[in-house]
Amino acid sequence: MFAKLESLEKKYLELEEELARPDIFNDQNHYRKVTKAHSDLRPIVELFRKHGELSRELEDNRHLLKDEDPEIREMAHEEIHRLESEIPRVEHDLKVALLPQDPLDEKNTILEIRAGTGGEEAALFAGDLFRMYSRFAELSGWKVEILSQSVAEGGGIKEIICLVSGNRVYSRLKYEAGTHRVQRVPVTETQGRIHTSAATVAVMPEAEEVDVEIRPEDLRIDIYRASGAGGQHVNKTESAVRITHIPTGTVVTCQDERSQHKNKARAMKVLASRILAAETERQNSELSADRKAQVGSGDRSERIRTYNFPQGRCTDHRINLTLYSLDRIMEGELTPLLDALSTAAQAETLKASGE
Repeated sequence: MFAKLESLEKKYLELEEELARPDIFNDQNHYRKVTKAHSDLRPIVELFRKHGELSRELEDNRHLLKDEDPEIREMAHEEIHRLESEIPRVEHDLKVALLPQDPLDEKNTILEIRAGTGGEEAALFAGDLFRMYSRFAELSGWKVEILSQSVAEGGGIKEIICLVSGNRVYSRLKYEAGTHRVQRVPVTETQGRIHTSAATVAVMPEAEEVDVEIRPEDLRIDIYRASGAGGQHVNKTESAVRITHIPTGTVVTCQDERSQHKNKARAMKVLASRILAAETERQNSELSADRKAQVGSGDRSERIRTYNFPQGRCTDHRINLTLYSLDRIMEGELTPLLDALSTAAQAETLKASGE
């Protein structure tokens, strides 16, 4: 491990020297590439240097145990105790930092939320989940763009598809895929009984042209009149778009925009991301069980979390974590949940790699 870290530090110093050259700005693409590589290496190099400093401090204090002054020896004992507990933590962080990075982590994310079992209450819960993720995106400095939505009569959401853009969005949201279950008393319930309903969440990395090749001859594009709320325009303009990817059978519809071209562009964005997600899932499923270190499969049929409103608790079933802060979670304070899921995923990967 330390030979690898020394090699990375050497690379980091070489990048620093390159960034100090006056002619680095002549080629902006190269400058951005070098800057990103330098920035990506900085956290692990700083950790490695911290480990070196702590190790040197430990060695120095062990020498002080031979000092004639009993007070100095006592101070050395205390420092050794502190350092011997801190160094293993830094070593663990270094192991995690050396784990192979998911190349999709840097990507923006297509987030799909659909009401599941539970009728009107499920649609209301789907709306609550969208608001929760929107608030988290706002707190994270991300942007949310709705690509398509279908509103329920009772005010909830039957289905919503949105693009979440920002720094490392997919790395934070990728463990949210699956079935989310809610337990609460619906506003329409007169007897005060608790009902259980559900919504499904899909999280897909936004696909770029270089990620997925979609041939025009593999597409069937249908144009039709939009249905539902929308005023006079609905019955006059054939602007809704349905795109079918024939080889995979993937179907995407979009009718939110008045422009046929805008609906087609949005549908193509979702289609490409679904195809990329399916291909990634296929590749992951080919890995042997001991190498497939995952907190969740991302399968929408997998029940991943329960939101119990009467008890004010949120339980993530994959890592057996229960938090009694449901009100704050629904307001977008997802960091404790997402950090715990990320840590669990790292632990599984370390275990699979034999660390």
